[in-house]
Amino acid sequence: MNPNLRLARPQDAAAISNIYAPIVRDTPISFELVPPAEEEIAARLTKTLTRFPWLVCTTQGRLLGYAYAGAHSERAAYQWAVNVSVYVHNQARRLGVGKALYDTLFSILRLQGFHRAYAGITLPNAASVGLHESFGFTSVGTYERVGYKHGAWHDVGYWQLTLQASDGAPALPRPLPDLLESRELKAELQAGSEKLAYSMQEIGGALDV
Repeated sequence: MNPNLRLARPQDAAAISNIYAPIVRDTPISFELVPPAEEEIAARLTKTLTRFPWLVCTTQGRLLGYAYAGAHSERAAYQWAVNVSVYVHNQARRLGVGKALYDTLFSILRLQGFHRAYAGITLPNAASVGLHESFGFTSVGTYERVGYKHGAWHDVGYWQLTLQASDGAPALPRPLPDLLESRELKAELQAGSEKLAYSMQEIGGALDV
């Protein structure tokens, strides 16, 4: 299927919205209550890419999933920490798409100089917990009954990943635009695409997106 991992573009907003809208509308996974419009997705994407990676996985013109990072907090001392999220089309799951997106995202975050990644997971969600812990995320606590959606209160657990050691004073993280022409960034995207192609070939199965 020749999957391709690349940086997202504003014109990906419609396909991203098609993945995200049912998650907002039908599940408590996202605490948004109304699916954002395509224009809002494009605006979020454009803003994110001024500092952080937003990746998509495509094959034959179809978008299978996406992953991105964002600021953990806007206060300056938090600038080496990021929040991360990954979403996969419901007909492209169990093919390794989420793992490939995350693996490549974390590699790029290391290139930029980030040290910690955090993920919030609405509980229960065994699949998401399993994915994050497969990368070495560890639980750092739970906000109990912190969100109300679909007629029920929901807990949110938080997981932390060490991207690189934190010894001494760190250099400032590099904004994503500083890496756009770098061989390192291109190599990470190419490596992620190749690993996913191999994984999908090994797993086999039909894809109908």
